[in-house]
Amino acid sequence: MSTAVSPLAPKSYPELPQVGGVRFATASAGIKYKGRTDVFLALMDGGAEVAGVFTRSRCPSAAVDWCRANLAGGTARALLVNSGNANAFTGRKGREATELSARYVSDALGCAPGEVFLASTGVIGEPLKAEKFAGVVDDLARDAVAGDWQAAAKAIMTTDTFPKAVSRSVDLGGTPVVLNGIAKGAGMIAPDMATMLSFLFTDAPIAASVLQELLSATVGDTFNAITIDGDTSTSDTVLLFATGKAGGARIEHADDPRLGPFRAALAEVMRDLAHWIVKDGEGARKFVGITVTGAETDASARRIAFSIANSPLVKTAIAGEDANWGRIVMAVGKAGEPADRDRLAIWFGDVRVAVDGERDPDYSEEAASAVMRREEIAVRVDLGLGQGRSTVWTCDLTKEYVAINGDYRS
Repeated sequence: MSTAVSPLAPKSYPELPQVGGVRFATASAGIKYKGRTDVFLALMDGGAEVAGVFTRSRCPSAAVDWCRANLAGGTARALLVNSGNANAFTGRKGREATELSARYVSDALGCAPGEVFLASTGVIGEPLKAEKFAGVVDDLARDAVAGDWQAAAKAIMTTDTFPKAVSRSVDLGGTPVVLNGIAKGAGMIAPDMATMLSFLFTDAPIAASVLQELLSATVGDTFNAITIDGDTSTSDTVLLFATGKAGGARIEHADDPRLGPFRAALAEVMRDLAHWIVKDGEGARKFVGITVTGAETDASARRIAFSIANSPLVKTAIAGEDANWGRIVMAVGKAGEPADRDRLAIWFGDVRVAVDGERDPDYSEEAASAVMRREEIAVRVDLGLGQGRSTVWTCDLTKEYVAINGDYRS
């Protein structure tokens, strides 16, 4: 984990309200890191409804396979998360580690292993020594309280430089409910479903099938619309738990009119967490929103936006505070999507730098450079072809990213 906090980190860390029916604790198991927490255990009183989305990597971690299998049950009693080891590409040993990890928790709680959800993040290819959980799980289960959400977010960090926790309180048909979310992620981020790890908890009474529909519908414009380095993790996991402890009638259908405010709150929490992940991108100094308009379809706009966001040449130009629109043109052209060079217009912030396929006649280097010196930069490209539109978020690419990843296993 980097010792230097990202310059894009929040200026303060507000205390999150508690979620009824959720207790948790953290511990140091020495999985990789020394002198810091690396295990997080959340307990749901009486079981909670659960939904999840996971990486589309063809090389998923053992924990991802475990959670996918358990989702069919629809209920959860516990979530065990470790940092420092991804338990990915570990073969039979990885599967055995998940089974042993879940058994430690289920024995401590007296529940079925299928009600225990797992997530692991860190180094790929190193067997996870699940026996290390034996020394902490009983204490975690005994000591779990409605505690510090920032501490929970810290326990799941790897190369992150700050904890990520967000909350919303909403009215659910006359019943006040809370939605809290934590996340980790700073590298290997170009998720094809979600982010590396994110866990959302609410006391709302919502059925698992409805939670799944809400979660699946929301990842596209939030966790699925960010990229740091173009690499999708083996371990990407988002889990949403609903305890129902707020009371009120259980919501069993996604078209229930009471869901409106909760649906909006879920999108806000997931978008905020996604943005904090980008702002904690390894070595990041700039947060960049890239909006493509005027494409033939939304899908086409999205592919072009990601082509720009994932370009090392674009990202290094942003790191150097260089308003190099030529690299934007390059990224549009290589995307393989419909585009007309002579209709293209490009903005950095509110400064139009190119129009009708050439440099804007009123272009000001001074104005464009002023935009590039900002910590948060908006880039917009209009293709002039149709109504398709998409926005994705990324960060710059600096020397520190290379340094962090060059010695990640050492």
